[in-house]
Amino acid sequence: MVTFVASILLLLIGYFVYGRVVEQIFGINDQRPTPAYANQDGFDYMPMSWWKAILIQLLNIAGTGPIFGAVMGALYGPVAFIWIVIGCIFAGAIHDYMSGMLSLRQGGAQFPSLVGKYLGKYARAFITLLSILLMILVAAAFTAAPAQLLSQISPLNFLTSILIVFAYFLLATVLPITKIIGKIYPLFGAILIFMAISIGVGIFFFDYTVPNLTLTNLHPNELPIWPLLMVTISCGAISGFHSTQSPILARTLKKESEGRKVFYGAMIGEGIIALVWAAAGMAFYNGTNGLQTALGSGGPAGVVNEISIATLGTFGGILAVLGVMILPITTGDTALRSSRMMLADLLRQLSNKQVLGKRSLILLVIPVAIPAFLLSLIDYSFLWRYVGWSNQVVATFMLWTGAMYLLKHQKFHWICSIPALFMTGVVSTYIFYAPEGFHLEYRLSMVIGTVIWAVVFIWFIYQLVKSKTANKEKRLTNTYVG
Repeated sequence: MVTFVASILLLLIGYFVYGRVVEQIFGINDQRPTPAYANQDGFDYMPMSWWKAILIQLLNIAGTGPIFGAVMGALYGPVAFIWIVIGCIFAGAIHDYMSGMLSLRQGGAQFPSLVGKYLGKYARAFITLLSILLMILVAAAFTAAPAQLLSQISPLNFLTSILIVFAYFLLATVLPITKIIGKIYPLFGAILIFMAISIGVGIFFFDYTVPNLTLTNLHPNELPIWPLLMVTISCGAISGFHSTQSPILARTLKKESEGRKVFYGAMIGEGIIALVWAAAGMAFYNGTNGLQTALGSGGPAGVVNEISIATLGTFGGILAVLGVMILPITTGDTALRSSRMMLADLLRQLSNKQVLGKRSLILLVIPVAIPAFLLSLIDYSFLWRYVGWSNQVVATFMLWTGAMYLLKHQKFHWICSIPALFMTGVVSTYIFYAPEGFHLEYRLSMVIGTVIWAVVFIWFIYQLVKSKTANKEKRLTNTYVG
């Protein structure tokens, strides 16, 4: 229990202390007009209160990620707490802050445009395809999951449930951000927070024992912590999906100082939610063996439902149903909205023309909506396996984008460079070891991953040398001119 409480306190300290440091390194300017005013269009670019923005951001980036992922990550034992705390403060929150603030500084630009500006056109081409693919997979997975539950608790069959969920996705995607997202999503965000607080408080009032810190791998199947834990628990630690969502809210902020609350703060909030559910998973089933049995019989949704009912009674069961159904829906529709914005950004870059008119913006939904709908008809668990790695690759690219931005502007780039190097190691190893990847032997996967990491590290050193040389030449030029 001490480890659990200390972890929550560390996350809060991280927001107030390290979040302020990151903000100062980035250098905010509240006199600079934000895209919400400079590009106001009554559709995507519209000023919004920061408290609404933070609740919407939390809901958009979370979904069931910090709940399901944390419950499955709890199989590794209290070491999951370490990853959530360190990952959230020093990687995830910085990732979200940089993606949101860079988008704000670039007029509300989408994630692939930011990558292209600081990592080059080839990186942009790759990440555009990967990001849109990720959006399609997320939208499909988050259509299938609530549709399955809806078909179980109502007379509707699975196909009808999918059609209803997807119809809502399309409606929320094509309407102005203030019509649905701005009005009801803050309420859903509040439900997500209330649910986590209730479960967290319930842990103290019931005879549950949250195990204290140990570095021992307690996974019943003895799966390696590195790199599997860093992909299993993404939402709550670091998730590339967030970099596709932050530009949505970057187009609504009234001033730059709101960025720490909305981007860094929402990520810390998600980390706390993940901690609560990881602790609940370990405590409720008296260890990782009991948790594995429960996951095997009912999956993460069954575990969440059982913990909620046992802790909060019938009301908890209602919250669990709302969580498992509403949270994926609210993430899935913003995934489609984000992909529509990415396509508009891509067309503007290719044609050098702005995509104008609501009809044009609505039509851009079709190329991603059709494959997302078709994919939603296949097995949900199959889809989710391929979200994990692509999600963390996107996160890695965003961290490198932030690092190159800070390096270019002669700022303390290590706040992004160190987590970027870490995540490069994670994704380089994971794809070769994981069953959905090449499924190679663990040692061989580590060797190949290390080689890839070394290549990226050499590229990074080259960027440092090039930047140092350019800055030196610039100083000499200025001295000569002076």
